[in-house]
Amino acid sequence: MNIYRQFLCALTLAACALVATQAQAADHERGPDPTAALLNATGLYAVSAFKISKADAKSHNYGGATVYYPNAPGETFGVVAMTPGFLAFQAVYETLVKKVASHGFVVINLDSVASLDQPDTRAVAVAGALQHVVDLAQVGQVPYAIVTDVRRRAVMGNSMGGGAVLSAAVADNTLKAVVALQPWHTTKSFAGDTVPTLIVACEKDTIAPNKTHSDQFYASLNPLLPRAEIEVIGASHLCSTFLASKAQLATAGKASVAWLKRFLDDDMRYDAMVKGGINEGEFSRFVVEGF
Repeated sequence: MNIYRQFLCALTLAACALVATQAQAADHERGPDPTAALLNATGLYAVSAFKISKADAKSHNYGGATVYYPNAPGETFGVVAMTPGFLAFQAVYETLVKKVASHGFVVINLDSVASLDQPDTRAVAVAGALQHVVDLAQVGQVPYAIVTDVRRRAVMGNSMGGGAVLSAAVADNTLKAVVALQPWHTTKSFAGDTVPTLIVACEKDTIAPNKTHSDQFYASLNPLLPRAEIEVIGASHLCSTFLASKAQLATAGKASVAWLKRFLDDDMRYDAMVKGGINEGEFSRFVVEGF
């Protein structure tokens, strides 16, 4: 009888643990079931903006930012920091980050301290911006505080900013997701990265050629890490910036959103999307491994 009771008790605990895990995952589901068409479009959330001045950002080692956040009181969203590339600034990524925010994320579109900063300096900037925005949310001093889940944090970056977020992931294993867009870095190995990492390369990139950048970075990642390297067909290094075509920005946006939904939100509805469901023929390579 005692053995039977122990068995029932163990079975009940296991069932409760499973239900709790499922409920926690469901808590982060936002919006309808995903399709490539929905991810190509603007998300369902209207987005507001909050400015952080360069002077206010100085103590946290970045150059100011605009925080875009969903207008959805009663819901909370993970935080994503977007890091610019060499010579780039917030306006270069405004379309992209607004789209990501509209799908249910608090997105920090930040400036580096100096436009010539190298990737590791930019890694310090993205970490500082993320911490500053979270700190402000925790003390309730900002309008985005009510919709921010400070426990869930991720980083994005383009070019040198893409290299920066790879460095940031090595430095901070509490991050939930990394999206590196056309990353550039003099460091070629990121074996210490323990954060699920997406690298979006562009087939015709001559500034950060894939053979000496994205491909090497991807090859250096731990083979047990959830990771992906996808390549936009025919696109140049600027395919995630304001100089890209509308189609290229849609592609960068849907890839970023899908990865963030899957790993920052733990939304399993996006598993099939990141494993190939977003590919409508605009990728020349699509490699997903580790999960």
